[in-house]
Parts: sequence; C-alpha cells; structure tokens
Amino acid sequence: INLVRDLLDGKEVVRKGMTEEIDRCIEAWEQARQGKTVALVSSGDIGVYGMAGPTYETLLNAGWTPQHEIAVEVVPGTTALNAAASLVGAPLTHDFCAISLSDLLTPWPSIARRLEAAARGDFVIALYNPKSGRRTRQIVEAQRILLRHRAPDTPVAIVKSAYRRKQAIQMVTLAEMAERKIGMLTTVLIGNGQTFMRHGLMVTPRGYANKYHPRSGDLLPGEQAGHSLRMGLLEWHACVRDWLGGDGARTPRQAAAHFDAPLGEILAAIAAADADSPAGDYRAAPLAADRIPGLIAAARGWNGLRLVLPGSGGARCELAADAGDWSLKEQALRIESPALQLELPLQDLAGGWFLRHGACGEVYCCDASGEPVFGLKAKADPAFERDWQALSSHSTAPERPLEASA
Repeated sequence: INLVRDLLDGKEVVRKGMTEEIDRCIEAWEQARQGKTVALVSSGDIGVYGMAGPTYETLLNAGWTPQHEIAVEVVPGTTALNAAASLVGAPLTHDFCAISLSDLLTPWPSIARRLEAAARGDFVIALYNPKSGRRTRQIVEAQRILLRHRAPDTPVAIVKSAYRRKQAIQMVTLAEMAERKIGMLTTVLIGNGQTFMRHGLMVTPRGYANKYHPRSGDLLPGEQAGHSLRMGLLEWHACVRDWLGGDGARTPRQAAAHFDAPLGEILAAIAAADADSPAGDYRAAPLAADRIPGLIAAARGWNGLRLVLPGSGGARCELAADAGDWSLKEQALRIESPALQLELPLQDLAGGWFLRHGACGEVYCCDASGEPVFGLKAKADPAFERDWQALSSHSTAPERPLEASA
C-alpha cells in the first residue's frame, strides 16, 4: 500500500497483514459484490508468488465464473527477479527458473527436489523468500544442494528491495552466499555453469559463442545459419551412436554415465540409428507402458531368461528367472521361489525399451525419468525377435494377452 500511496487519494483503503492473504481475497470479493471497483494490491507481479492465485481460488470456490457480472483483470507488473537482474547485468538471458524457499505452504521435500532438478539441469536460479527471522536454515540447505552440481565460485547476486529506497546489492559466489545478509525482501540470483562476473556485471551467455566467432561474427566451422547446432537433437543422438560404435565393449549404461544422461535418452539415440549412422551392433525399439504386462507374459517363452535389477552407483544384479515362479498381482510382478521373494511395482512404469546386441536381447522397464526399474535379459532367439516386433510401440501387431503364456 505504501508503494502506491500517490494513487490512493479519494479511495477507500482496506489493509490486511501478513498471513491474512485469504482474508484479503474474501474482503475484495465482498466489496466487489457491493458494486465497488476493487484493486487487490500485490507488489511485483501479482501472478508471480502474488495474490492472483489465491484470488482466483477464492472466487472459484465462491461460485464465480469468467461469465459472472463481476469482471476480473490481472494487471502484470515487474517481478523481483526481473528487477534484480536489470541491476546486476544480464544473468537471465538463458534458461532460468524461480524457486521459493518458503516452506510455510510448500513441504520442504518438494522444494529440495526442485532445487536438485534445477541445479542438475544447469538453470540460472532465482530464489524467492530465501530467509526470514524464523526460517534461517533453508538458504544453507539450498546452498548445500546446489554445491553438489555447481562450482563454489559460481556468481551469485543478492539484491534487496530492487528499485526501492533501501535497495542493496551484494555480488558474491555460491560458496559465500549463505554467509551474507539475506532477508525476505531479498532476491538471490545464482548463475549457471556459463555465467561469469566481469567489471561488477553478472552475465549469462545466450550461446552465440557456440555458433559464431565472438569478434568477427562469422559462423564457426561446421555450423549453419538458421540450423541447429552441431550438438542439436539429431547431432546429439549421432554423437551417442558414434561413441558406442567407437568401441565394441562400450555399453548403453556406460554411455549414460559418460554423457550424464538418463539411460532412456541413450536408448532413444540407439533407436534412431539407420544405415548411415549405426550405434555399433546395438538396435533398440520403444515399449509402451500398456504393453508391459504382455511383455512379462511373452518373456516366459524366452531362452535363458534372467531378471536384471539396477542399483545405485552402477551396481547391477542378474538373477536366473524361472517363469514358473512369476505372477502378476495387484499391478506388481511377484517372483517367489525357495531362495527369493521379490515384488516389482508396475503402476509407475512409463514404458521401456527393447535392446538387441550380439547374441543377447534385453528389455528395460523404465520410470518417467527414463531410468530402468528392472530389466529382462535373454538370448536373442526367434522368440525374442518375434516379441520385439509384436510388442515394440511402433508396431501395430496385437499384444499377446497374459493368459496365453500362463
């Protein structure tokens, strides 16, 4: 309210305090129902960590619809990350994300997962609500998570009250970040792997140096104007296949570790192979999630069947699999024998991949991130080849029902 005092002459002002956001929305709705024109004030951009969301929730719960006689308009503003960025250089000129460290309404595990994903994805990160009088540990935990993926000297800008009377700017590194003065009016901008600091300016390159000479502006060798980089999607897939084909002993799992990519991305690159760009002796085809029960049924007829269980740190367990010990119950594959009891959930599987290499065939059943939950390995005999064709998702052949092999 204080920020727009010069706009308030002749207007009724209803003030509410912190933690009274829903009361504010209800009051605005009640005032509007009395025929008044109401402005619900929110600093920055009302749609970014602002009051637009709670307002719509309140209105919709009250039975309001966009066709109601009371019209609602969201007026955009300048959110803190844009204001802060403009004061410190150009840190947001490539992919970035915003994460609030406030755990008043969001569980900390969700916040931690977002920090981990953003750090691993090399996003420039804007932290909102980084610290308060009572919430002092969250910024320290955020720093710890980010340092697993970012260098300690990664540039960081700490901006308080951008464009306001008490504006203050600190240019530091990720290693120093948590030690500096930070509060609820502070926005913290954390660079990615390419962000640099020079002459007091924080800059994230847009990527032109990957394609053009920085002084002459000429295209770099192998690049074409208007076309993807040499490491665009198709070129990335070709690079994976070249790496696998460069040494017959290399495996898709080793490729995933080498390129720091989910195994599913490596298998997608293999599946895109053709005569001009093979992946060594590997061939792959996708498996749709709804065909996994049919796959389990079909696998009973494979020769030398083994169950493959991936573990952390590259660990891998292979067990001889007697199909007579298998059963499908309550969306789970159960394997019970005198020496083993194992249950593998199927409901969260997002699909999988057939993989053919030399005399072996393998199927990876993966989660939504492309990581395998379990696999089935067998000799690539005619039965495996037949089911590859019948069950791979690009095929129109009908799925074999579970009962056919029970």
